[in-house]
Amino acid sequence: MSPTTTLKKPAAKAAAKPLASANATPGHAPAADTLAFALEDYRLAVLSREASLLGRKEVFMGKAKFGIFGDGKEVAQLAMARAFKNGDWRAGYYRDQTFMFAAGLLTVQQYFAQLYAHTSIPDEPASGGRLMNGHFATRLLDEAGNWLPQTDRKNSSSDISPTGGQMPRLLGLAYASKLYRQFGTSFSFDNYSTNGNEIAFGTIGNASTSEGLFYETINAAGVLQVPLFISVWDDEYGISVSKEYHTTKGSISAVLAGFQRTGTDKGFEVVKVSGWDYPALVAAYQEYAHICRTQHVPVLMHVVQLTQPQGHSTSGSHERYKSKERLGWEAEYDCNLQMRNWLLLDNRSTNEELMAIESAAKKEVQAARNAAWAAYRQHIEADKADALAMLACVPNIPATIQAQIDAVATDGNSNKADIYRQIRRANAALAGADKGIAAYVERVAPTYAATFNSLLDALPAANVAYQLPTYSADSPMVDGREILVSYFDSLFSSIPSAFAIGEDIGKIGDVNQGMAGLQAKFGEHRITDTGIREATIMGQGIGAALRGLHPIVEIQYLDYLLYALQILSDDVACLSYRTAGGQKAPLIIRTRGHRLEGMWHSGSPMGMIIHALRGINIVVPRSMVQAAGFYTTCIALGQPSLVIEPLNGYRVKEQLPDNLSTIALPLGVPEVLVEGSDITVVTYGSMCKIVQDAAAFLSETLSIYVEVIDVRTLLPFDTTSLILQSLKKTNRIIFADEDVPGGASAFMLQQVLEQQGGYRYLDSAPTTIAAKAHRPAYGTDGDYFSKPSAEDIIEAVVNIMAEAYPHRFNAL
Repeated sequence: MSPTTTLKKPAAKAAAKPLASANATPGHAPAADTLAFALEDYRLAVLSREASLLGRKEVFMGKAKFGIFGDGKEVAQLAMARAFKNGDWRAGYYRDQTFMFAAGLLTVQQYFAQLYAHTSIPDEPASGGRLMNGHFATRLLDEAGNWLPQTDRKNSSSDISPTGGQMPRLLGLAYASKLYRQFGTSFSFDNYSTNGNEIAFGTIGNASTSEGLFYETINAAGVLQVPLFISVWDDEYGISVSKEYHTTKGSISAVLAGFQRTGTDKGFEVVKVSGWDYPALVAAYQEYAHICRTQHVPVLMHVVQLTQPQGHSTSGSHERYKSKERLGWEAEYDCNLQMRNWLLLDNRSTNEELMAIESAAKKEVQAARNAAWAAYRQHIEADKADALAMLACVPNIPATIQAQIDAVATDGNSNKADIYRQIRRANAALAGADKGIAAYVERVAPTYAATFNSLLDALPAANVAYQLPTYSADSPMVDGREILVSYFDSLFSSIPSAFAIGEDIGKIGDVNQGMAGLQAKFGEHRITDTGIREATIMGQGIGAALRGLHPIVEIQYLDYLLYALQILSDDVACLSYRTAGGQKAPLIIRTRGHRLEGMWHSGSPMGMIIHALRGINIVVPRSMVQAAGFYTTCIALGQPSLVIEPLNGYRVKEQLPDNLSTIALPLGVPEVLVEGSDITVVTYGSMCKIVQDAAAFLSETLSIYVEVIDVRTLLPFDTTSLILQSLKKTNRIIFADEDVPGGASAFMLQQVLEQQGGYRYLDSAPTTIAAKAHRPAYGTDGDYFSKPSAEDIIEAVVNIMAEAYPHRFNAL
């Protein structure tokens, strides 16, 4: 027997009780052997298993690309579904199909539609064909992007594949319940919560509990005391890697025993129960869900001795790495078989009755599979017929391409890409001469773009009334930090569902005093200090935003955003896209970066950020007044946004606008800071002042007139083509920023010269000015020799002008 195999046979009759914790309370559910729902649960177990078996066959038949299934986890998920109520939330992973069936959040036909990647939202509402099978979600938004009620239904946040990545979001979903309970009657939130009574149920495989995100979430949940209920499905493997390589002591509940709450210390309820033990599972989930829901005590349910009958996925076979003894045990103590045996005990049911249930369930799955395939093919065949009818009228298609077209026409498994590929090749072979093909492509291309490429950004919840700052003779000059304090004071007064969390933002009002005094005014539940744990700070914001709140989550310095980059990239940035507009998490991420001192307080990794976070607004204001205006806009748009305040601007004097609380600045609209006619310099953030300094020197000493443009937002980038208009005037351009060479400066260059067609107007080679490839050295000298200076700008401008006007200027 392998060292991973700690096998325990079930009791002959009743199943073992869970390992009760110190503060256990009596169960609050019907008896586990109530026959009516036990038989219905068995039907669902058989239904789900048959879906797994047929799903695997569909992949091997070439009707689907890949399959990953929930077989072996059915009975535990049925018990979890029994405790799941309207208003509750799920943040799980790709083996939760049984739970989704039992909770009424997924039909078998929808399950197969996702396996086939059917792009119809009514047929595949989780993602419109954009996610691999086993990635579940419910639609939280209507077609206009407005929130649907959450309390009258059961809710599932959208799954992601990176293992453990669902945990920070799970924390946030539970944290929202705590906030709603603390808010009390301060504002109406009937559509989002019922006094904070909702549980956030999370699921994770045993191997993925090795991820740091899991441990960070466990610790944060224990500190926060939120209604979070984690189920660990433990089948002792992570693909082929057995538990001794994953977990200390081979048991996550043993590892986390120190988190068990006691009579004096807050913590978790840590419970262990066997995954084949139906009555014990039902009793445990009912008992501990009641504690979680009513007392806001987090729970970890360690479900052990589970199996995985078909292996990890369709990519391999578990027979290659499991011993014969292990495989034999899994066959005998499969949870569905053990539930069947339990139903036969004490005349709860008969073999004939169970066989009838099994037969009906299999037929139901087969019918749903057939219906899903027919609906999927109907969409494809309609497109195919349309394309073939057009191609039939096109003369002179090369014989090789026509042969491919004929093959696609007769292939019952062909897809939309197969025929569209041949259309594009025919169009290229005919050098675009056929008007029929051109008209067809012009007609269908937007449809395919909407199907596969749309909704990278969340649908805006409201139109924004943009308003510029206004000043009067009495407008005082104050520190930038005072601008922010005044702005946030107004924001939290006007939006009762807004709150802020982060390291040091509570008692001291953040390290730069941008929220000084606000915790005393609005309370700890509105302005809240956190531990040093960037990923779960972000997770708190994601989950709360999914539940209709307005979180502002702070990352203390931009350099530390890397701790949360995976969560932002894999979860937030693609959420609207991967759910085809069905979900959004409009959190505001507040941080500060660019110039200060040293390697980890001067970060400007903008290229990394804009490429990893497509789907999040990236806002780079040059001042705190600008930052305030963008905060207002981002909140009103209802889109996830990252606002990077200039780190060296908190003690810089700015004029306090008379209308600070209502300023709203448009995203994607650059601003001309200095008008000029000779050359355009495009920049943002803290570089604006440096470029303006260089422009002043050049105009005063050399009569070179630089047009300085602040892009203000990198995503979206210059939707007005303002930079292009400047380039048309000056015919020369420099892109300057503090990122590494080839970072955001290269992105800006590509946007203007390629996307906007600016290359047509160049009289000189375009130039980028960036920081050195390394992080900045410490101190004033380190900053000067590491990051771009005004002198770097001056020299670059003079050299470009010297090439154009050698009789006036010499290269430096």
